[in-house]
Amino acid sequence: MDAKDLTKEYSNGEVTIVWKNSLCKHAAECVKNNPDVFKPKEKPWIVPENSSTEAIISTVKKCPSGALTYYINKE
Repeated sequence: MDAKDLTKEYSNGEVTIVWKNSLCKHAAECVKNNPDVFKPKEKPWIVPENSSTEAIISTVKKCPSGALTYYINKE
């Protein structure tokens, strides 16, 4: 596995956040807009249980590089 091309998924049960490190430009829009979920100094650094699905989606849509995407989980 290439550490420079890593994709990770984090879910709160309703929505899954997909992070692609190779696209991340570290603009920190995620951290500025939803610091309860996006905590770059912690492991795991994305904790979707700390926010509503609506707030997560709003934050992910602000990612300028496309490193963050999401999908709604099927029941």
